[in-house]
Amino acid sequence: MTGAVCPGSFDPVTNGHIDVITRAAAQFDEIIVTVMINKSKRGLFSVDERIELLGEATAHLKNVRISSWHGLLVDYAKQEGFTAIVKGLRGANDFDYELQMAQMNQRLTGVDTLFIPSNPSFSFLSSSLVKEVATFGGDVAGMVPENVHSRLLSRIAERAAE
Repeated sequence: MTGAVCPGSFDPVTNGHIDVITRAAAQFDEIIVTVMINKSKRGLFSVDERIELLGEATAHLKNVRISSWHGLLVDYAKQEGFTAIVKGLRGANDFDYELQMAQMNQRLTGVDTLFIPSNPSFSFLSSSLVKEVATFGGDVAGMVPENVHSRLLSRIAERAAE
C-alpha cells in the first residue's frame, strides 16, 4: 500500500488545496491530509474546525483521511509508515522555499517530497489572500469549497463584531 502525507495550515481550505488533494489521491492508495499546528499563530479557524471543514470538502475521496500534527512532518510520515509528502506549488517562490524543505526532510529521514503544480485556474489562491479579500467584502465564492464559504463569511463577521 502506498500513501502520502499532504500537509498545510488550511486556514481556510481553498479550491486550490482540494485540487492538489484530489490529484494526489489519484496517485496513492491513501492520503492523510494533515493540518499542521503552529501554536504561535492564531488561526481564523481552530484546528478542529479545519479538520471538520477538510473532512466535509474531501468526503467524496474515499482514500483520504484528515489529521493534525505538531512537530516535524517527517516524523509523522514515518509514524504512519509513509515515505512521501505531497505539496502543491503555485509558482517559483513556492518552489524555492519547498525545495529546501524537501531536501532537509529527505536528509533527515529519507522521506521524499513530490510536487504537484497547481491548476492554473487556482494558482493565485492562498488562504491568506482569500481571508483578506473576504474581510474587505470581496466575493470569494468559487475560491473555497461551498461548505467553507458560509463558515468563512460568518467567522469574519464574528471577528469584526468583537
